[in-house]
Amino acid sequence: MKPDKASRQLARQLYTLSLAADGRVSPERVTGILACLEKNPPPRRHLPTLKAFRALVATALARGEARIEHAGPVSAATIQTIAAAMTARYGRPIAPSAKPNPALLAGIRVRVGDDLYDTSVSARLAGLAAREG
Repeated sequence: MKPDKASRQLARQLYTLSLAADGRVSPERVTGILACLEKNPPPRRHLPTLKAFRALVATALARGEARIEHAGPVSAATIQTIAAAMTARYGRPIAPSAKPNPALLAGIRVRVGDDLYDTSVSARLAGLAAREG
């Protein structure tokens, strides 16, 4: 069920309350908001409101994380270099999280929020196949 206008507005208000002074989502504030909602009677149509709130928080958290997929071994220094480059590019702190993905064949794929930086061999092969076909 898609949230109605009132549910989206309440979700945005809850999201605004969950932000710390530096503009980032505060886990303590989110926990406090959820505890308050749990103690008090839920607002009308609370499920769509909570889903919209969760989506806003998830989007904000994804914007502060660089999910790095790599095909082979990557040093911690390389991961930190990528995180520093993303921090400089976006002008906000970006925390790295790395995991291996053998399907890439070689290279790396970095996702920050909705942005994707893909230098993997599998992406290049897929691009060549699309141009050829």
